[in-house]
Amino acid sequence: MGEIYANITLFNGADLLAVKLGTCLMENVRKIEVRALIDSGATTLAINSEIKNQLGLFVLETRESRLADGSVENYEFVGPVEIHFKNRSSLCRAVVLPHAEEVLLGAIPLEEMDVVIDMKNQELILPPERPYVARVRV
Repeated sequence: MGEIYANITLFNGADLLAVKLGTCLMENVRKIEVRALIDSGATTLAINSEIKNQLGLFVLETRESRLADGSVENYEFVGPVEIHFKNRSSLCRAVVLPHAEEVLLGAIPLEEMDVVIDMKNQELILPPERPYVARVRV
C-alpha cells in the first residue's frame, strides 16, 4: 500500500471572515496551495512553521501531542485555517510541526469535507453518490 497525496489549498480563515464582513478584498486573502499526505491516523491538519508564517496564522494554544513514533511533545495549534479540496472545504485548527517536510491532512477535516480515500487508485476522491454536496454526520 502506497502513500496517498492530494492537492489542497489552505486559506487564512480570519482573512476569509474579513471578506464576508466587507473589511478585506478576496485578492488580499492569504492562501497557499500544497500537496498533502492523507493520514487518516492523524487527527487534524499538520503544517510546518513556514506555512504558518506565510498564512499569518494566530497561535491559539500549545497542546501536548503524540506523534506517529509515539513521542509526546508540546506543539502550537494555530488557526483558523480553511482547507479546500475540489468543491469541499473544512475550517479547522492546525498543529505546527516546526520542521515537517510534508503537510498532513488528518481524519477530522477529511470527515468534515466528506471525502473518500480510494485505496485502489491511491487517491482522494469525492463520494460518487454525492459529488456535488458534502454530507456531515451529526
